[in-house]
Amino acid sequence: MSRLSVCFGVIILLLMGNAYAQQRDITLEETITIQRVTQAISSSDGNYTAFTRFRARTPYQEDDGTAYSELFVRNAEGNIIPFITGDVRIGQITFSADDKGIFYLATRGDDKHTSLYHVPLTGGESTRFFQHETAIGSFSQSTDGRWIAFTAREKGPEKATELAKKGFRAQVYEEQNLKTQIWLLDTESETKEASVLALDEHVHSIQFRPGHEQLLVRVAPTTMVDDDLMLSKYAIFSTSGEEIVRFDTNGKLGRAAFSADGSQLAFIGGEDQHDPATGRLFHADLETGSVRDLFPGFAGHIQDMVWQSNNELVWLADINVETEVRVTNVSSDNTRTLINQGEGVFSRIADISANSQLTLIGHSPAHPPEVFSFRAGELSRLTDSNPWLAEVRQPRQEVINHTTSDNVDLQGILVYPHDYQEGQRVPVIMSIHGGPEAHVRNGWNDRYSSPTWFAAQQGFATFFPNYRGSTGRGVEFSKLGQNDYAGKEFDDIVAAKEHLVEIGFADAERVGITGGSYGGYASAWGATKQTEHFAASVMFVGISNNLSKFGTTDIPNEMHLVHARSYPWDKWQWYLERSPIYWAEQGRTPILIMHGADDTRVHPSQSMELYRYLKVHGNVPVRLVLYPGEGHGNSRSASQMDYALRLMRWMQFYLIDQEEGIPEHELPHAEHI
Repeated sequence: MSRLSVCFGVIILLLMGNAYAQQRDITLEETITIQRVTQAISSSDGNYTAFTRFRARTPYQEDDGTAYSELFVRNAEGNIIPFITGDVRIGQITFSADDKGIFYLATRGDDKHTSLYHVPLTGGESTRFFQHETAIGSFSQSTDGRWIAFTAREKGPEKATELAKKGFRAQVYEEQNLKTQIWLLDTESETKEASVLALDEHVHSIQFRPGHEQLLVRVAPTTMVDDDLMLSKYAIFSTSGEEIVRFDTNGKLGRAAFSADGSQLAFIGGEDQHDPATGRLFHADLETGSVRDLFPGFAGHIQDMVWQSNNELVWLADINVETEVRVTNVSSDNTRTLINQGEGVFSRIADISANSQLTLIGHSPAHPPEVFSFRAGELSRLTDSNPWLAEVRQPRQEVINHTTSDNVDLQGILVYPHDYQEGQRVPVIMSIHGGPEAHVRNGWNDRYSSPTWFAAQQGFATFFPNYRGSTGRGVEFSKLGQNDYAGKEFDDIVAAKEHLVEIGFADAERVGITGGSYGGYASAWGATKQTEHFAASVMFVGISNNLSKFGTTDIPNEMHLVHARSYPWDKWQWYLERSPIYWAEQGRTPILIMHGADDTRVHPSQSMELYRYLKVHGNVPVRLVLYPGEGHGNSRSASQMDYALRLMRWMQFYLIDQEEGIPEHELPHAEHI
């Protein structure tokens, strides 16, 4: 190597080091208010891409409420034009059949509820295209654009509001929910009146079959969440309400898509009624209703798909902690890869244009979900929702592989603390995903419940273990945790911790555990049954008593079919012993418990039970925080900010400060953060 090359390399390193030194730390407010793309669609010629961007409210500055969703359009020149911005919430978007405008759902002006709007692609004011007597949930256009089918709930009793004012607010549990029905709107009619396509089932989704006066509908027997998850079916109905064919499936169902000519149908679903997640890709026979699994035994989970031609299907799959995009000829079963693993972590194939240009939504360790384009072998990022991230120090992130004592190979994602030196032992926050039918990808994982960038600058490492029962590795692996609540699945978390200790990374005495839902269950288990392994725990919307959980959740059927594979009355003692409250007396791990007060998935009584057991035993610090108006996860900025502050303060107190007692419950004012 020449002396000039060496000098040039030194200069580059110095410049990089100087740039790195100038980067700043992130704040928790910035973590909460990160913007991200939630939808994207392209015009048929691919020249225009419309997308919605999630914008959270600013903690301490804006009044409480849910986040906003704004509409933008990227034109053929690459310019991004704000179309509908401000304090708005844009719902479903789609280009009109003639590509001259965009239809979208929103509640604007004097709307009483969500209505259908239209905005010209050339710009100008939006117009309310149609307002229904109840909120419009979703919609689909016919191929020629004349008809719009939309979903809306049945209208409730006329005097209900008036009676409620007089105090008559009694609720009949699980019997007062109104079904969603299909309505048809003739766009060429002067009166714009919609007619109902009444079905004796609850409608979850609709889409027109191209070139036909037919609708693909996903229906369920009732409005219950359990029926949505476990008993829904796809069926094709005529626009007069006649059922044409119903497809032979069992278990969970995901997205469906027709080919452009309506001759082919594919959808994503579960392998059987015991499959925890939708991850199989099925090709449907439109005459008989029979279905064919295109990739039986596939060692991954298929997340999305779109037809490239009337015979070629493009599909997106999670494979371990990465994603891959492939295309398959459904006649020959020939498959080739379009986007390899490691080129980005994609969550959605949003659209495909006539020239085979794919529009995708994807993220990476460096940025949250953005719009991408893939055409002729070239992948391009089209949006940058948070340019300020370039100013912030990004922590190092990598995939960690390890093997359990019973020879199960596992993966996890490790985020290093800033300025980490090899051989240094550091405090680690084990962040456990919920589900358990989920997994953590090697992409953007910084959020209010796991603020990895903020934690890194505070000296913490964060580790996300994909324990057995996680998705991304096929159906067989995702079933490994069934009929074994808190068994080997949670032993895998301890195995991951021990691996980090063995390689000289984790300080064994300074490892915390946190997570929400099933991850909250793991956090409670780590603070009681596995208390010797964890120095601090933060449990969020978690399970503490599997007996009472079954009686208070809105998913008892799913719990039976894809989690426990039994009922509590089949083995009362087993359910009890797999509950953290059973081991509460031995708990010595300080635990902060947080829960949405309106959670129907895991009732807040689960947190109350564990709190009371630990409080009465009096062996360990415990605190319970409830969030009014929040459900199974916090959706409002203030609630998210409060949660993140309490999480990080708890971990700081017990993993770094290592003080006795319990942190003060008051949070600092904004100017002190």
